[in-house]
Amino acid sequence: MSSLSRELVFLILQFLDEEKFKETVHKLEQESGFFFNMKYFEDEVHNGNWEDVEKYLSGFTKVDDNRYSMKIFFEIRKQKYLEALDKHDRSKAVDILVKDLKVFSSFNEELFKEITQLLTLENFRENEQLSKYGDTKSARAIMLVELKKLIEANPLFRDKLQFPNLKNSRLRTLINQSLNWQHQLCKNPRPNPDIKTLFVDHSCGQPNGARAPSPANNPLLGGVVPKPGGFPPLAAHVPFQPMPIPVPTSLASWMSNPPTGPHPAVSGGPLGLGSPPIQAGLKHPRTPPTNHSLDFQPADSDHVSKRTRPLGLSDEVGLPVNVLPLTFPGHAHSQNFNALDDFPKSVSRSLSQGSSPMSMDFHPIQQTLLLVGTNVGDIALWEVSSREKLVQRNFKVWDLSKCTMPLQAGLVKDPGVSVNRVIWSPDGSLFGVAYSRHLVQIYSYHGNDDVRQHLEIDAHVGGVNDLAFSHPHKQLSVITCGDDKLIKVWDASTGTKQYSFEGHEAPVYSVCPHHKENIQFIFSTALDGKIKAWLYDNLGSRVDYDAPGRWCTTMAYSADGTRLFSCGTSKDGESHIVEWNESEGAVKRTYQGFRKRSLGVVQFDTTKNKFLAAGDDFSIKFWDMDNTQLLTSIDADGGLPASPRIRFNKNGTLLAVSANENGIKILANAEGLRLLRTFENLAFDASRASEASKPNVKPMSAAAGGSTGLTDRVSSVVGISMMNGDARNHGDVKPRITEDTNDKSKIWKLTEINEPSQCRSLKLPENLRVTKILRLIYTNSGSAILALGSNAIHLLWKWVRNEHNSHGKATANISPQLWQPSSGILMTNDVTDTNPEESVPCFALSKNDSYVMSASGGKISLFNMMTFKTMTTFMPPPPAATFLAFHPQDNNIIAIGMDDSSIQIYNVRVDEVKSKLKGHSKRITGLAFSHILNVLVSSGADAQLCVWNSVGWEMEKSRFLQMPSGRSPEAPSETRIQFHQDQIHLLVVHETQLAIYDTNKLDCMHQVIFPRKR
Repeated sequence: MSSLSRELVFLILQFLDEEKFKETVHKLEQESGFFFNMKYFEDEVHNGNWEDVEKYLSGFTKVDDNRYSMKIFFEIRKQKYLEALDKHDRSKAVDILVKDLKVFSSFNEELFKEITQLLTLENFRENEQLSKYGDTKSARAIMLVELKKLIEANPLFRDKLQFPNLKNSRLRTLINQSLNWQHQLCKNPRPNPDIKTLFVDHSCGQPNGARAPSPANNPLLGGVVPKPGGFPPLAAHVPFQPMPIPVPTSLASWMSNPPTGPHPAVSGGPLGLGSPPIQAGLKHPRTPPTNHSLDFQPADSDHVSKRTRPLGLSDEVGLPVNVLPLTFPGHAHSQNFNALDDFPKSVSRSLSQGSSPMSMDFHPIQQTLLLVGTNVGDIALWEVSSREKLVQRNFKVWDLSKCTMPLQAGLVKDPGVSVNRVIWSPDGSLFGVAYSRHLVQIYSYHGNDDVRQHLEIDAHVGGVNDLAFSHPHKQLSVITCGDDKLIKVWDASTGTKQYSFEGHEAPVYSVCPHHKENIQFIFSTALDGKIKAWLYDNLGSRVDYDAPGRWCTTMAYSADGTRLFSCGTSKDGESHIVEWNESEGAVKRTYQGFRKRSLGVVQFDTTKNKFLAAGDDFSIKFWDMDNTQLLTSIDADGGLPASPRIRFNKNGTLLAVSANENGIKILANAEGLRLLRTFENLAFDASRASEASKPNVKPMSAAAGGSTGLTDRVSSVVGISMMNGDARNHGDVKPRITEDTNDKSKIWKLTEINEPSQCRSLKLPENLRVTKILRLIYTNSGSAILALGSNAIHLLWKWVRNEHNSHGKATANISPQLWQPSSGILMTNDVTDTNPEESVPCFALSKNDSYVMSASGGKISLFNMMTFKTMTTFMPPPPAATFLAFHPQDNNIIAIGMDDSSIQIYNVRVDEVKSKLKGHSKRITGLAFSHILNVLVSSGADAQLCVWNSVGWEMEKSRFLQMPSGRSPEAPSETRIQFHQDQIHLLVVHETQLAIYDTNKLDCMHQVIFPRKR
């Protein structure tokens, strides 16, 4: 068969699937032998349809084709034989033995005899090799794992397990193109052609003929194509196929046909009587272990013992965990609060958006940043504390040529677009926008008003109704759902489609990704009220339940991920908020207090593992999660729509509420008011601190102390650009590498600075406490500089927002103010039994600039940046810490470089060293995480770079720096590293050179050699 004929078969397969000709699809797969549908094969095996299983296999292989094929057929027939014995159906077992298994006697006569002897046993499990045989369902599952590995290893199935990457309804598209071309060739083309058949070429009749339907409504003439594509096996061209994973107990009754555990290595070896060599994890599923050679408590560490820690660390699922939630002087966090005082109810800010807000989301880290999407497709980013609109973007298709023809035609006819959903990624480095027409746009956020285009995806036919971020397989993904009844999963870095879930019979209204017991899954709801759940495995839905109201329903978990809620409104306007019992798949409690007939679709939100809130009846209604009766209702001083849209910030201290006349109201509780006032009063506090310190002020260079060493030279020119979601790399050399970021191939290129006018210098005011600065770093917000002195004291300079510096960001044009709290407390590191002048200082900032981890040769200290109070100290020397870095996804995990050349991966929450990495020969001088590559890069005084996998902590590669001729790499020296914002290219600073490395291969891309000292 020619190549084009083969491709035509694939197009027909896709068409048959889209039209739901299921039996015909699988018949054509078998007869053509072009595509082996693993999903169909799995279903038939699970159902025990052995005749259909073998008939389907016969289209691809026969028993005696090769050893893999032989073992495939043997395992299937052996299972069929054992099931007959288990049912005590001796006659059927004999029939299978004679007709199906006897063929294998010529290959292994002893095995056939042993199989025959099973007929003489009352229970075949008396045979030692079959003693662990379970029930039929588990036995089929175990066998299926082995069959899949055999099929994947069988050369006869090569290139037949992956369906071509086709756009939906490709055959219809080709027919449309043909008809359009034929219509253009008509002698008398009519504006509304009458297409009645495909059996003959199209030709328009006489001008006075009957008029046909508009091409806009005709699916064969460029209209919207119905039933867009695909079933899971035809989506097998996704970048990777995950292993089946165990289903968490809490979902057991929600999910049917749970998948089994990990695959063993495939064996094409001899046939055997016992079960396939399956791992124990299949019968007792457990979380796949990390590298046991690294995940241990080292005997040579004094810091392994666990103890209760005074750290309020968050376990919030799906969001970055910050070391200590943001607190303020005199305020302690507690779950024991007065309910009516704790939720936001005071109107503190009113914002004018310009068009009606449809969706809102607070930044997960900078909790006064509010993202807004509107009914005309606009998006905006607000700093609510100052009421400043930082960013305003009108809807625009970034690349129309990459959009599908229905979208292009639709936008020409009606350019109107609304935002259905805006949402931040867990670390706040990206945000997504779902539109009412096909599109999802992903932006990257780099601080302040720096928002850049990242990805544009033509995701669904019709509207994209919801959008969410998740981390399946340790990789950030975007989940979308739409009017085309599909849920899709996309790679957040590349935009590649990873999964397409089909099973809903109505437009999908919302998605809710979550994980329990390390199992990632997605809940989805559709406009027919159906709730379904999906694992990332293309094996179909595990749930089919009805939501109360059976129309528009959204789902959400409590902040700690332990309680599941849904809120829905029926077509008749009846609204419901319920809590679900996950172990039973049933409604646990229903909350009372809604208007009998809501005047719109009710939105809801949860906060603090304690409260539920919903917009209803021109007000915001609150419930305690443990009480079904309405707690209270507030109208926010009036001016709210019938069903206002609402959104809490992460800590539940602020609540954004949509208002009439395109407005947004920001409600706050007492802590939220303090948060807003803190940002407003920074200028006043800094000014007051400056006045108090005037008698002792003298100018001091950041490079003071007279040392000419690398540390001092480097410290004086520190600059940190905002990383794309990085949790801070905290290297001491942080140059800004500026380039047109739209050209990603050039984003890391160097910029030459040739003229003195391109540089500016500024001396920072200081008092007499510190004589020499050893470490210097910009804060993540870019509005302050933190320094660590040689006497272990920290200094903080802040730029205030005023008429000369409207953004309040660091600039050499205006002098900052030395800041400290009114208490006069200093952040001073532990220096017990150490000499800070001789030690190696290090520090690292948390993502939200609220906390700093620091050491000056002694214990590591944790400071509150707002109060300067010491929260805790840990890990006394020896060995001493020489470098610190926070894990980008979890600030409770810290990488600590030591002066004994090791790197300790430390969990703050449990006060435990999880792994100890060894690869350097001298002390650690730099650590940098890449959340894109999921690696930790380390540098040492041995002039070596090491790359570690940040999941299992194995070393992936290492390389020594390329030394200039005549320079010895043996001489200990500082090596500093920092990732560029693309998270791939790495800046390396050594006393001999500046260099840029590609982390994927650890190749040196650029190198600038410093002249030798004379």
